[in-house]
Amino acid sequence: MCGIVGYFGQQQATPIIIDGLRRLEYRGYDSAGVAILNGGKIEVRRAKGKLAELETLLGQSPLAGVRGIGHTRWATHGRPSETNAHPHCAGEVAVVHNGIIENYLELKDRLIAQGHEFSSETDTEIIAHLVDQHLSQCGDFETAVRQALGEVRGAYAVAILCQSEPDKMIAAKLGSPLVVGQGQGEFFVASDIPAMLSHTREMIFLEEGELVVYHDGDLRFSDLAGTPVTKTAKTITWSPLMAEKGGYRHFMLKEIYEQPRAIADTVASRVKDGHSDVYLEGLQLDDEQLRQFDRLYVVACGTSWHAGLTGKFLIEKLARVPVEVDIASEFRYRDPLVTDRTLIILISQSGETADTLAALREARGKGGKALAICNVVESSIARESDGVIYTHAGPEIGVASTKAFTTQLVALYLLALRLGRARGTLDAQRCIELTEALLTLPRKIEEVLELDEQIEAIAKTFMSASDFLYLGRGNQYPIALEGALKLKEISYIHAEGYPAGEMKHGPIALIDEQLPVVFLCPRNETLEKVVSNLEEVRARDGRVIAVVTEGQENLLGEVDALITVPDIIDELAPVLMSIPMQLLAYHVAVFKGTDVDQPRNLAKSVTVE
Repeated sequence: MCGIVGYFGQQQATPIIIDGLRRLEYRGYDSAGVAILNGGKIEVRRAKGKLAELETLLGQSPLAGVRGIGHTRWATHGRPSETNAHPHCAGEVAVVHNGIIENYLELKDRLIAQGHEFSSETDTEIIAHLVDQHLSQCGDFETAVRQALGEVRGAYAVAILCQSEPDKMIAAKLGSPLVVGQGQGEFFVASDIPAMLSHTREMIFLEEGELVVYHDGDLRFSDLAGTPVTKTAKTITWSPLMAEKGGYRHFMLKEIYEQPRAIADTVASRVKDGHSDVYLEGLQLDDEQLRQFDRLYVVACGTSWHAGLTGKFLIEKLARVPVEVDIASEFRYRDPLVTDRTLIILISQSGETADTLAALREARGKGGKALAICNVVESSIARESDGVIYTHAGPEIGVASTKAFTTQLVALYLLALRLGRARGTLDAQRCIELTEALLTLPRKIEEVLELDEQIEAIAKTFMSASDFLYLGRGNQYPIALEGALKLKEISYIHAEGYPAGEMKHGPIALIDEQLPVVFLCPRNETLEKVVSNLEEVRARDGRVIAVVTEGQENLLGEVDALITVPDIIDELAPVLMSIPMQLLAYHVAVFKGTDVDQPRNLAKSVTVE
């Protein structure tokens, strides 16, 4: 949530910053602003609402200058308003900030007692006043920033300008993501890679507690105490086009259609010759270590948690090791039983999710080994884990996750195969069958995408419903949860996912002629029981939308809407059944006229608790 963009070079800064902020809109925001340093003076423009409001303001009152900082704010301390929007200034200093300063009230009271006057309700303004206060005492911008950041507790990513030292820009990170872009005689800083991809692919990732100073074309990295740190740029292979809509109406639809490619890329080079094993290049755990684990935790939030629930079915079935699945925000507060024989699998698209990162640190502090599954190279969770399995979804801009989710499922499938082979619970022939089925998955997803118009028509029929119920058994239960989450995220329709067998323990009371019930009915050992649940709904005049695999249609009898997907092995059915759930939610939201890519109150990356 929130987005930072900074530029220091020879080009006009304002259009570069605005373009970068637009590429970060997926993070969620409710106000925006820029500060430009020109001729030894900082000027600020801020506006409540979308970037268009800020652009209108800049059209009326332009800002010229070749160095500046910008921000899109998602309100934490203080309501959405122009006054609370970033950047915040005090004396010589302008600051943009992501994160939360936990001791801001204590610092604010002290600063007010010392004569400082505040104009906003934000915790960020504290940083500006602290830096300005230290600057007046020590006379050095860099020293003032270090001293100010040494006083704050909490999480931050900051970019800071100073009128009295206009040849410098300083940025620092602790607990919130921040990436440095290195150009030819140019310096960029941003919350995420897509903001800078049009200008440079050379990225440097700050570690916790690190600070960078850009001065006269030179980048200097250090920790907060001033100890120099050596950093190496990494070349990002994503193209700028990958972060554009490419002719699709919404990023979400584009990303739904990118899933065959994303899954193929995630699988590529990981299936060994002969298909009897898989190779996970970042796993960093040998067969002996994999055999030693007696318990696995999967820890994640939101959609990634649903992927983790699905992974539990896969890993327990193929590797025969107990798996617990935890919501990250709960894991760290329940004193989990972690030993040196525990593997913790952290799942996060961004690799920056605050609760998941905190859970990682909690588990490693207890002696457990950590394995990350994430989409962003060199993200915090990836760097702090003992090993990492990268998904290769490419940048996901839509707030509602689609291709990140299905590539997480595939990564968990690959991990289950590797664990099974290492632990001796999966023989070579069965592994060959499972890997060869995986290689057919991209083509079968393409077949499901050919049902788009049919699913759009179903969405039009049911778009006016005020509630939905999603039901599935076994490994389809997490997909029911995910289908319900997608619908409520982007259409604002109340939806619940349930294990189909639990319907009689409460949800059946909701069923009437107004309620659409989505049944996930793949070919597996629970199909007959799911059909029985479906009959119970139909007996109460519920409206049934059934998703089935080829050849099973006649088992259901008459339903209100039927979606038929290609047949596939049960272990991969969750991936295939996810696609109709995504398309149904997308089309309902479009018919209702909501903001599909940036639904209200949501942020792509939740980087604060």
